[in-house]
Amino acid sequence: MPRFPNHTATALTMPGAVYSPFADRMHEHPGPLYPLHVGDTWMEPFDGGRMQDLRVADHPGMHRYCDTRGVPELVDALVDKVRSRNGLACERDNMLVCAGATGALACAAGALVQPGDEVLILAPFWPLIRGIVQAFGGVPVEVPFYDRVDTVEAAVEAVREKTTSRTVALYVSTPSNPTGRVLPEVWLTALAEFAQAENLWLLSDEVYEDFIFRGEHFSMGRVAPERTLSTFSFSKAYGMAGNRCGYMVGPAEAIDQSRKIGTHTFYGAPTSGQLAALRALSDGAPWQDNARESYRAASKNAAAALGVPEPEGSTFFFLNVAHKLDGRGMTGFLEDCFEDGVLVAPGLSSGDDYGTWVRLCYTAMPPDETAAAVALLAKRVR
Repeated sequence: MPRFPNHTATALTMPGAVYSPFADRMHEHPGPLYPLHVGDTWMEPFDGGRMQDLRVADHPGMHRYCDTRGVPELVDALVDKVRSRNGLACERDNMLVCAGATGALACAAGALVQPGDEVLILAPFWPLIRGIVQAFGGVPVEVPFYDRVDTVEAAVEAVREKTTSRTVALYVSTPSNPTGRVLPEVWLTALAEFAQAENLWLLSDEVYEDFIFRGEHFSMGRVAPERTLSTFSFSKAYGMAGNRCGYMVGPAEAIDQSRKIGTHTFYGAPTSGQLAALRALSDGAPWQDNARESYRAASKNAAAALGVPEPEGSTFFFLNVAHKLDGRGMTGFLEDCFEDGVLVAPGLSSGDDYGTWVRLCYTAMPPDETAAAVALLAKRVR
């Protein structure tokens, strides 16, 4: 064990500035700033679903702890939601409300991954999943995928090539953060069947299910419910990132073990955030429809400015800027963007194979500000 003043190898090897090495310098910039580096939305939640709309008189105990599985009314509503919308077989013991999808995936990793176990991660990936696996002693194994696999056969083969006797799980994100790809049902079915054949767990990240511009969303848990932990989030679905409320669906025993991890880390998702989430399920559809169309327009305009294909879903672009790197490499490129006031995330946050790529979120600011930022970035990459 490390003794004072040492730190664990796990912490020392995890990345710190995941989204931008210049985030701590934002206060130094003299002009306008365009933070495209973190996935968020500029839109406030719908009227009736904001913290100011929740009253103790209506919700006694809203500032206290609640059941670690989740507020009972929310759990019941979520069971109905995943049955009707995602086609997942679900009862109350298959559901766990967590501190965002980040908390849900951490609970899953803590329940399924032992030190030395390998978790396959389709790359490029959501930047935090690698560190989550590492935090529980697992070994993240990157599978270059979204930018180079174009058939179902190639998809399965890419995963097969990285599978070893130590592999315990496969992480899949669709719609993809950061590439914007939506994996078709036939691919997801084939990957789920591969997991069944190899006796692997499936970690299905579905937080962008509501923002698809082409194609349709399909939940892998419909194919392999006995081994799939599906994660969702109100952060993205209803503009409630600060509320820290997400949820996970899976086999009852895996959910029970995951709940232990949650109890001993964040204890439970914020009660008030769960109450806002409950309102979102009943009243948030118009907000979501408006957000989807706003995001669609923003993605189309940004794609045209950058000269790249429009994303199929999610809220990101992933750009290869190798042709614009000079002797300073990616650090120099990010520095140039920062001088323009534009922050983007380095591709290495999404995989070791992506040192010449950058990720940007086109929903973090209002459309006019996003357009201004993209125009500045386009001058650098076109």
